[in-house]
Amino acid sequence: METKDIMEALGCRRNVLLNPGPATTTDTVKLAQIVPDICPREKEFGQVMKDIQADLVKIVHGDPDVYTAVLFCGSGTINIDACINSLLPEGKTALIVNDGAYSSRAAEICDFYGLPYINLKSPVNALPDLAAVEKVLQENPDIALVHTAHNETGTGLLNPIREIGALAHKYGAIFTVDTTSTYAMRPIDIAADNIDFCMASAQKGLMSMTGLSFVVGRKDIIEASKDYPKRSYYCNLWLQYDYFERTGQMHFTPPVQTIYATKQALKEYWAEGEEAKWARHTAVFEAIHEGIERLGFSLFIPKEIQSGLVVAVLYPDDPNWDFEKVHDYCYERGFTIYPGKVEGKGMFRLCSLGAINEEDVKDFFVVFEEALHEYNITVPVKH
Repeated sequence: METKDIMEALGCRRNVLLNPGPATTTDTVKLAQIVPDICPREKEFGQVMKDIQADLVKIVHGDPDVYTAVLFCGSGTINIDACINSLLPEGKTALIVNDGAYSSRAAEICDFYGLPYINLKSPVNALPDLAAVEKVLQENPDIALVHTAHNETGTGLLNPIREIGALAHKYGAIFTVDTTSTYAMRPIDIAADNIDFCMASAQKGLMSMTGLSFVVGRKDIIEASKDYPKRSYYCNLWLQYDYFERTGQMHFTPPVQTIYATKQALKEYWAEGEEAKWARHTAVFEAIHEGIERLGFSLFIPKEIQSGLVVAVLYPDDPNWDFEKVHDYCYERGFTIYPGKVEGKGMFRLCSLGAINEEDVKDFFVVFEEALHEYNITVPVKH
């Protein structure tokens, strides 16, 4: 029985997700979850995780003698939590380069653990000031960790991580980067980009399922962190790393079916190839821009500082505009759009993640324009 026939028999419709994750998956990834029941403590399953661990390092071109991947059961925020609470030495300060909702999350984690930090805020619609970053580092020699987001997913802003990382290293700090919505999409070279720790979840760039997250980072720093204050039991990077190294198992129960789906997703990642996959995401991104420009919509941030993965689109100035109605019209026809993340700004997001292509985007804009006409929204839209 063909995969397509199986999915039809199951009544599983293909949806095109233009939200920032979870992403559209292939049918083969979905079906990879259907496996014989297995105890996750079996050696066979441990080998699956070990193979995934190696692939996760390879995707960011990491030297396996220097870098490892630490797996967690949870959403992407568990990675930020683990890095911030595990990697800050006693009496040291974190610097959060904060220009959006996801770097703000790191600041909130510091607040919840009572960790000393400097929240270097900048406008959410502009790149951070590197001179300001360096000034803070110069004036605060106790900074031991610098953190930011690669792609601020709320706006699509692409932060200059290579430059920020160089500054962090210049002043003796480690650099952690939330790459949740760039990993396995935008090419990343962990060493060349001056990253000590990056992170993601299986449901984003890998186009797998939710429930598996991971941190890719330097073994020597993880090993040094065993002597740092223990601020979390479940989310401690050293404990999770050390347990896996000693036993070949995650410290706590892993998301078994998601791991099997991720095994298949990685197989498909390597088959497509890094460059070809990024070219496909870029083509989808350009098709999104072409569609919104044709309909007259305006961007929240200029295209030249966007990540190539998220497009934040401003609501039109039209009394008939109702995001929920437009969303529901598209959703009923197999397309998902997503609201914005900037407080006080009326906008929605269209994303080029997942197993989608240009044709999917063109089909979406047919339905989207139908929705605009259905609800008497003037086209081209007004701002």
